[in-house]
Amino acid sequence: MSPQFSYSDLLPIGKDTTKYRSLGKEGVSVIKLGDKEFLQVAPEALTLLTETAIHDVSHYLREAHLQQLANILKDPEASPNDRFVALDLLKNANISAGGILPMCQDTGTALVMGKKGQYVLTTAKDEVAITQGIYNAYTTLNLRYSQMAPVTTWEEKNTGNNLPAQIEIYSDSDHQDEYNFLFLAKGGGSANKSFSYQETKAVLNPASFMTWLEEKLRSIGTAACPPYHLAIVIGGTSAEHTAKTAKLASTKYLDSLPTSGDAATGHGFRDIDLEGKVLELTRTLGIGAQFGGKYFCHDVRVVRLPRHGGSLPIAITVSCSADRQAKAKITKDGIFLEELERDPAHFLPDTTDEHLDDNVVKIDLNQSMDKVRAELSKYPVKTRVSLTGTIVVARDLAHARIKEALDAGKALPQYMKDYAVYYAGPAKTPVGFASGSFGPTTAGRMDSYVEQFQKAGGSFVMLAKGNRSKAVTDACKNYSGFYLGSIGGPAARLAQDCIKKIEVLDFEDFGMEAIWKIDVVDFPAFIIVDDKGNDFYSETSKMISIGNKPEV
Repeated sequence: MSPQFSYSDLLPIGKDTTKYRSLGKEGVSVIKLGDKEFLQVAPEALTLLTETAIHDVSHYLREAHLQQLANILKDPEASPNDRFVALDLLKNANISAGGILPMCQDTGTALVMGKKGQYVLTTAKDEVAITQGIYNAYTTLNLRYSQMAPVTTWEEKNTGNNLPAQIEIYSDSDHQDEYNFLFLAKGGGSANKSFSYQETKAVLNPASFMTWLEEKLRSIGTAACPPYHLAIVIGGTSAEHTAKTAKLASTKYLDSLPTSGDAATGHGFRDIDLEGKVLELTRTLGIGAQFGGKYFCHDVRVVRLPRHGGSLPIAITVSCSADRQAKAKITKDGIFLEELERDPAHFLPDTTDEHLDDNVVKIDLNQSMDKVRAELSKYPVKTRVSLTGTIVVARDLAHARIKEALDAGKALPQYMKDYAVYYAGPAKTPVGFASGSFGPTTAGRMDSYVEQFQKAGGSFVMLAKGNRSKAVTDACKNYSGFYLGSIGGPAARLAQDCIKKIEVLDFEDFGMEAIWKIDVVDFPAFIIVDDKGNDFYSETSKMISIGNKPEV
């Protein structure tokens, strides 16, 4: 006999405790049809809400996220590098909150999820009005265009306005006369660290799961700018739903899920106990907030979902230091957007950089490349350095074009031989500023070029974020090269405080991916790969194979 029928939402989200601010009531009205009242929303209201949301998530962060950064500075167990990164991210948040320089140079793909109550009426196609708001924000603010349109299967062209966006609208029977939203701006770094796995029942026990998870967490690395908000989803009715649930969990959207399961309905729930155990695991990895320490993650969310007996999808994703999302809603009372922290200055401590770590090594980049390398060679990996001088900026497209020239028998450009190379791409430059937000991009995307470029006499000092492959370490050992890790996240602070001049040097047709020449002062970085074959990240990764934890 079948069990008695019982229904529950797959993800039964509890009461919304979000603090909202009002954007007014323009375009919102109530009409009566028969004996029912309906919320009527004009396209202008959707456009206003979307444009404002994109602005806010590009410049402001949640109070809880900022408090977590401030807590790192007070933790005696935090490493000096943990504290240095946390302070830099707080400074960056303060600059970004001025509303001019976005917090990250990768201002992301716009993602919008809407839940539309059955008594909500709109007078035009919602996706068009929402897209208009995204277009308005990206074309009028100091944001970056990152969307590549496929012209053919192999050829692409930047759309020049950051469209298209990902917009998903669902029906909502729980809030019949409300239109609820989640707005996100997701950059390439953290998006590239979303993983989906197909496992078996053998993983579903505490010991096996934690061993499996430790290996997966180490593989995430630092390219997505930790400290992370880590989300893990175990199970799922499909692999696609598992991955989407992980994305929602990383934004705290699922925080009010039940904390226990139900054998009758099989609904999803949060495993609070496992979240604490995973957080403790992340603090023993030795990776820390990018350059060694305790704070690889701020927090962890673990969601358990039902599954088919023959399938066990598991998804892992992160929200990075640019933790950009905001909830919103339109009700009979008007348009409301999540209240983000607009004045983060009170989270900044009285301490200075010198209080955190006075072992910084100053490097003059305006001396010859041989002298720069000789100076760097004196110090071990994980040494903090402060860079002053001229840097060349080149990333994916520029590297590909230079490689084409080398393959055709041409020489490596002289600027690749004379200067350190920064993998980055700026956001738009505001009026009165030397540069737009200009943080590092993921180094690993340029790994395949390093050996060829160094053999050709250049790219000897590289600056970016995240870990590199063994091929890069080998090339640096063979050709006396270095990889310096820049702090991922504080793009606004780098633009305001460190970058003093910027000019296009080559490949102007690439837009933000052109080759730039910039002058920097006290640009912070760490030695990650040296000329002796040492790699800080590979040292932390080795710990898993020998069963030890690195010292923190």
